[in-house]
Amino acid sequence: MTSRKKAILWIIAIILVAVIGYAAYYFTSIYNGLQGLQKTGEASPFKNVTTVETKVPEPPKWEGTEPVNILLMGVDARGITEGEIPRSDSMMVASLDPVKKRIHLFSILRDTYTDIPEHGKDRINTAITHGPNTAMKAVGDLLGIPIQYYVYTDFQGFIKLVDAVGGVDFYVEKDMYYPSAADKHEYDIDLKKGMQHLDGKTALQYVRFRHDATSDFTRTERQRAFLKAVAEKMQSTTSIMKLPDILEGVSPYIDTNLSVNDMWKLATVGYKSQMAGSEQIPPMKLLKERTIGGAAVLTVSSESALKDYIKDIFDKPTPIQVSSDGQTESQTNNTSTQDKDTPKDKSGSTGSSD
Repeated sequence: MTSRKKAILWIIAIILVAVIGYAAYYFTSIYNGLQGLQKTGEASPFKNVTTVETKVPEPPKWEGTEPVNILLMGVDARGITEGEIPRSDSMMVASLDPVKKRIHLFSILRDTYTDIPEHGKDRINTAITHGPNTAMKAVGDLLGIPIQYYVYTDFQGFIKLVDAVGGVDFYVEKDMYYPSAADKHEYDIDLKKGMQHLDGKTALQYVRFRHDATSDFTRTERQRAFLKAVAEKMQSTTSIMKLPDILEGVSPYIDTNLSVNDMWKLATVGYKSQMAGSEQIPPMKLLKERTIGGAAVLTVSSESALKDYIKDIFDKPTPIQVSSDGQTESQTNNTSTQDKDTPKDKSGSTGSSD
């Protein structure tokens, strides 16, 4: 063998070793990052939850072939004491169907008055203060579907996530302004209408804004739209390569009951799936504004009708379109029922704090 051929073989061997070494580092980093999202013991934000929470039976584990439902909870931890669990500022359910390769996103209006297992009736955003099992059971009972998993974070976790993916180019539909002297203006909202690049702090302003005619109704719609944009950014090649750094940045601010194995399976399903729609829960046609115990809340006119509404959404066939190369592919419907149902001129405010 000539010296030139030997040199080429050595170069190839070095490149292969480097690639294998990087791949090992990359996947080890991802594994460690995913494992760090599940908090236990003293690291858990729910370490001080009373034993009442454990009376709620855990939902069945996901086997990877049937639809899986994940409760996403963002909390406002401003002004709480050490060990206290804040109420949910936003609650969503992401439903993934591995067979139909569809994702549905449901926003739960936080002032929805419903049964909180073991704790009577209250606003649904109080469920998490009794622990994640209670929150999953409360939301699952409301929607009539099993909630297998939860993901829990706060303002800082949201900021870190958006910054970690490099921000998101997003169209802000109108000027948004709301100063917050109580927070020494740390969380002031001041956005201008138009397409712009939102980093973590400005993205938080966008998804928190609720000071318009339809209050929390339009805010949940904005949250779903922005979450979809973040998911699309996460699917980009650049974000995938940065995944170890992303996980390292957000890990301290997130808690979940998802195992690493479940995350791998869900990531595969999510990457292959399309957004099939996003809806507000309860929908306007089933929603009633009431005053209970001196507080303004939102009630469901018919719980059975709400469960039928959710079932009908899942049962809708996926429309088919033919692509330019003659292949058939799923055509998703990204139009939210919120667009049809949101009141245009009545206040949706229910007296909750920001």
